[in-house]
Amino acid sequence: MAIIKTVGVVGAGLMGSGIAQVVAQAGYSVAVREVEQRFLDKGVKAIDGQLQRAVEKGRMSAEEKVNLLGRIGWTLSLDDLKGADLIIEAIVEDLPLKQELYRALDRLCAPSAIFVSNTSSLTIMAMASVTGRADRFAGLHFFNPVPVMKLVEVIRTIRTSEETYRTVYEFATSLGKEPVTVRDNCGFIVNRLLVPYLLDAIRALEAGVATVSDIDKAMTLGCNHPMGPFTLADFVGLDTTYFIANVMFEEYRERRYAPPPLLRKMVMAGYHGRKTGRGFYDYSGPTPKVTDLGL
Repeated sequence: MAIIKTVGVVGAGLMGSGIAQVVAQAGYSVAVREVEQRFLDKGVKAIDGQLQRAVEKGRMSAEEKVNLLGRIGWTLSLDDLKGADLIIEAIVEDLPLKQELYRALDRLCAPSAIFVSNTSSLTIMAMASVTGRADRFAGLHFFNPVPVMKLVEVIRTIRTSEETYRTVYEFATSLGKEPVTVRDNCGFIVNRLLVPYLLDAIRALEAGVATVSDIDKAMTLGCNHPMGPFTLADFVGLDTTYFIANVMFEEYRERRYAPPPLLRKMVMAGYHGRKTGRGFYDYSGPTPKVTDLGL
């Protein structure tokens, strides 16, 4: 297996900053790249806040926090990632943009460097195909919030070499994560099963089967789920759910992946869930209340 010492993370958003944190926490040196300083600043603030809360709760010492932050470098230049043994891409779900990035990284990085994408829906081969290292390309799909969620999907394409697969799998394990191996199919395991479930809940609401709160209650109490489908959709982001559903529908052309009209309308209205303060629930008050959708 290849030896991983230095890791590059492209993207300092919610997922990218979380990935950088867990990688640095595992003892690796990390270089995080963003396209604008304001995005870097947001990533720095997110990690510092997470670590400070850990210090206050006694899960980490102040010295450990300083040491961890010292292992993370922040940059606006892609050139600063050229020495990385492993590159983790965590930018927006835009295939042409990802392909453009990987072409640049392929020219920049050493032939031995391994590339992995944190995509939640796009096929890995669609990105690997634009590089000259498809055998050293895989998927590494983390879950939000990255420092808390244990699961990582390790995606192996038809071109991923055995050495690359084993290296990426062991790297995920070294982060304290629980990896599962997945073939390179759109949606992988979790989203392939989760997205139709969320969409079916919305269709049930559209059909008048029950209210938002009663469907959520039925699934938490009846199936022992930690949260109902509407609470979960709001947490994931309705815009994110809508995007992933569209990608999967384009791939499989099956009705179960087609976004319901209500979801499309809510995204158009700016009701994206918790991050915008309103989705299936309204989060503007002290406790969430069901949003009046006029159904």
